[in-house]
Amino acid sequence: MESQQADLFKSALKTVDVTFQNLDSSEIFITDLSHYYDSDPTKVVQGLRDDKKKPMSLMADTTTANAQVRSLAETVRLDARTKLLNPKFYEGMLSTGYEGVREIQKRLRNTMGWSATAGEVDNFVFEDANSVFIEDMEMQKRLMDTDPNAFRDMVTTFLEANGRGYSGTQVKRTFSVFGSCMLKSRIESRVFKLSTCSNI
Repeated sequence: MESQQADLFKSALKTVDVTFQNLDSSEIFITDLSHYYDSDPTKVVQGLRDDKKKPMSLMADTTTANAQVRSLAETVRLDARTKLLNPKFYEGMLSTGYEGVREIQKRLRNTMGWSATAGEVDNFVFEDANSVFIEDMEMQKRLMDTDPNAFRDMVTTFLEANGRGYSGTQVKRTFSVFGSCMLKSRIESRVFKLSTCSNI
């Protein structure tokens, strides 16, 4: 019975031309939580369709009187420019200490999640994030000093995005084998020092 239901569901998904999600709250946007991209069916539908065509992906923001429906790609761009890549946002996060670094990393990770499930993240998002958080040595030091573990996770996310082909050429240059090894070595050294101090 369950197998028949699954086959029926897959058969229905094969005919889907448009996927749609609605934002739940004006306080929560699409890279705040993983459940938005976890439940996004875009690539699942694409894989099931006989023609392998990716369906149109739409996102509705009905949290205000001025309700708007945008493409998923537009929504991701808007989110990146107003949060992850916005100096007012990330400087505000950094002013809160280690939790702020974790928030920035979570948002970067969730952005990559959209690349994985929908393929609707422009390369410039990773390129610009790389310029802000990795290539800027002063920013890199601030992140590492504030929360080296979260910064290590950030580097890992960039490496994963690069490995999956989501990022652009500048990120590839930054995270060459030599460059990534040097950066990870510096982070591990910092984490080890903090761990040693905490055990004294």
